[in-house]
Amino acid sequence: MTSTGYLILAIGIIAALIVIFVVSFVLYMRTPAPKGCEKLGIGPKNCEECDVKGCMIYKSHHKEEE
Repeated sequence: MTSTGYLILAIGIIAALIVIFVVSFVLYMRTPAPKGCEKLGIGPKNCEECDVKGCMIYKSHHKEEE
């Protein structure tokens, strides 16, 4: 295969990867949230229900307690 063939192959692979990324992103954005998670939001109430105390959101809501 000549260098032109390799260049065309490389461009084709990159274009295919970009198309796969765009399609998967669009499908991800169209997927609805699971039932019960539609309007959860971030706040101290939700942080109390979560077990991950090392996350940045927990730390930002509980600065005054430390």
